[in-house]
Amino acid sequence: MAGVEEETVALNALWYIDYSSNQIFRLALRSVLCRSLHQLQEFDALFDQYWKETEKANDSKLTTKTSPGAKPALNETSFKSLKSWLNTNRTKETEQTASYSFFENLSRKDFSSVPSDQVEELMRTIRALSRRLAARLSRRYERSNKIKLPDLRKTLRLNMRRGGELLEIAFRKPKRNRANLVVLCDVSKSMDLYSAFLLQFMYAFQQVYRSMETFAFGTSLHCITPFLKQHDFTTALDALRVHNESWSGGTRIGESLDNFIRDYASRALNKRTIVIILSDGWDTGDISLLQKRMKEIKARSKKIIWLNPLAGDASYRPAAAGMQAALPFVDVFAPVHNANSLRKLSKWL
Repeated sequence: MAGVEEETVALNALWYIDYSSNQIFRLALRSVLCRSLHQLQEFDALFDQYWKETEKANDSKLTTKTSPGAKPALNETSFKSLKSWLNTNRTKETEQTASYSFFENLSRKDFSSVPSDQVEELMRTIRALSRRLAARLSRRYERSNKIKLPDLRKTLRLNMRRGGELLEIAFRKPKRNRANLVVLCDVSKSMDLYSAFLLQFMYAFQQVYRSMETFAFGTSLHCITPFLKQHDFTTALDALRVHNESWSGGTRIGESLDNFIRDYASRALNKRTIVIILSDGWDTGDISLLQKRMKEIKARSKKIIWLNPLAGDASYRPAAAGMQAALPFVDVFAPVHNANSLRKLSKWL
């Protein structure tokens, strides 16, 4: 039976893993809760059985409470019960929550179609996701023959053939040459339905990952790194709208990238820099200038990732002139239309 120490370690681990992945969640719990070969052999069967029983219970509850054609009502107390459990404020009565499917649906929902009463919950989801991703990126390790930090996962694998007894310990150390990130976010009129969510992601990311410079652009470019270092996101967002005159205006990507090259590239770009551009690619400016500056950024950086919210639609084709001009210099082109698409960013960083 898991004790208080194991529960605490397991809950803390949720900050540093993608617990929406069943396999990653399973491995994390195995690392924390299993201390013998016998426990390892029993764990997988118990883990699978738990989720099967939970799924049956949820299906039964939804079938009982909903009529054909009606949408199941969201129980607002489910969030409070989960928070209460995480803070160890447990009562004698058993609190049940069936909100997993709601979170899954919310994570898959396009930012442009999120109802107003779900925006705050989605913002909290994005904040947690962003911090976990940034923490994981900040704490990446490599194998080491020198004694640094014990690597629990590799140690368990190494000793599995010895019956689970810890006879040999593997060590790890922080990877060198951690990547620098440069993020350029389109805040023009065509991005209005997406920019607030993307800025929330960058705000939370920058609180954890310090090797990062963030810029907003529309008709001109502005460095917003100092604004995102403020502790309150709402205050930072209000300040950005006041100081950025191109907010919700037109889009001149070429001129904005030209400004970036001229004023910031010398200190922000090198062969350890990953450049992330968040934009739908609609450009009313000089397309040839966009192409020229993309080529220069490509030559001076490690990788360019272009995330386009419109690419989440299966019928989308990058037909806009600005997008076509930029694509030859892009290493990764992917959608950024919901929380799940943000989660996938980790595999490219």
